Amino acid sequence: MTHSASPSRKETEQPPAAAEEPPSGSEEPPGKPALTTDNDNRAIMSSSPLPATDEQWQDWQWQMRNRIRTLADLRQFHPGLDFEEGVSRAMERFPMAITPYYASLIRHWDERDPIYRMAMPDAGELIDPFFLQDDPLEEDHDMAVPGLIHRYPDRALLVSTTTCAMYCRHCTRKRVAGHRESTLSHNRLKAAVAYLEAHPEIHDVIISGGDPLTMPTPALERILKELRSVRSIDIVRIGTRTPVTMPMRITDELVEMLRRYHPLWINTHFNHPTELTTAARAACAKLADAGIPLGNQSVLLCGVNDDPRIVEQLCRELTRNRVRPYYLFQCDLVRGVEHLRTPLSRGIEIMEYLRGRLSGLAIPTFIVDAPHGGGKVPVLPNYVVSTSPTHTVLRNFEGMLVSYPEPNLSAVAQLRTALPQAATVYDLSTGRASAIQPATTTRHARRAGRSSSNKRSAGVA
Repeated sequence: MTHSASPSRKETEQPPAAAEEPPSGSEEPPGKPALTTDNDNRAIMSSSPLPATDEQWQDWQWQMRNRIRTLADLRQFHPGLDFEEGVSRAMERFPMAITPYYASLIRHWDERDPIYRMAMPDAGELIDPFFLQDDPLEEDHDMAVPGLIHRYPDRALLVSTTTCAMYCRHCTRKRVAGHRESTLSHNRLKAAVAYLEAHPEIHDVIISGGDPLTMPTPALERILKELRSVRSIDIVRIGTRTPVTMPMRITDELVEMLRRYHPLWINTHFNHPTELTTAARAACAKLADAGIPLGNQSVLLCGVNDDPRIVEQLCRELTRNRVRPYYLFQCDLVRGVEHLRTPLSRGIEIMEYLRGRLSGLAIPTFIVDAPHGGGKVPVLPNYVVSTSPTHTVLRNFEGMLVSYPEPNLSAVAQLRTALPQAATVYDLSTGRASAIQPATTTRHARRAGRSSSNKRSAGVA
């Protein structure tokens, strides 16, 4: 492969083929560049070995044509890069593609770098314990018609393409993503729409993939238009990682098209604060300014974001950029991700850490997508300590235990006539005590400080 500012052989490659027939509509014209080149973009470009003009770098189709696909590409991008035995076999089993933009975010070309760890093939992908499966969520079993997954009663997921700008090493659809880059055919789209019309209980459709925003804008609009023709569909959601891996895809033309199909939601997929570059922020701002609500679905990954401080920083940055932290997923039990899985207990620890440090708006729901098609199961730290017919004992983020009285206690004898000297959980659950306070907390220290200050002020007066 030759990387140069002039047309390379990749510029002659064809767009992804349709599963049965090519989608109607012409290729998207180049149009206005999505993002202006600023200091952040210049720094990213300077770290890339591909000599590209600003205009080329900002062209999402140039980014797609020049994705890193082979070990030879990698060595050209980073000369002297050495690979352990098994990496090539991992690439043969699970395809690799990395946009020049995303590869340029790598600062250390080894497993210390979170971007490297998410993008680069690893021999660990060949670890294959018996409990991992190609399709642990049994999506193929819940596929009502080819390309349309119907698991929950009121929503369905449309697999619009098998193409992504980058093939994440933790992808739950590693069985299909990138093996044959194709888009949903006209016939399959019509079959999906017919199914949706026959099932008016479905009110919410998620356009997924692959990544729908790797499709030309006319092809994506064709899908949106067909879905909007179904009267029972209330909202459409798009799942995309392009604001992260290829933010120049968020062009003015794309945004103008999307705003015609409200109510429309977009869920994106930032996993680490490093991904929130100036370009990524600008892409999110374009979408938010168009009235598109943005959510974020992170995946908890070993060596990437399994540190509560990293997740806290990510959630703060997301909300600052009008992206709601929606889900934090435990890695699915899919083949090829064992080296990235974390203990379930780590996710619970992180959720424990976030509560009290972030507002509820900035705290995602920790989710296990259950095997056997069990669906999403929210997992939380245990805040209910004990229950009784008259009281429930709750724990807050500080470790404080409180007794919450149930309604209609007028007939219950007043039990707090003699409070115990050292209350226990039993005393809280029976109403003999109302709270057990930790010896010291930051909150109570603040109260004490204000009280001392008020007393000194009163003395002066």
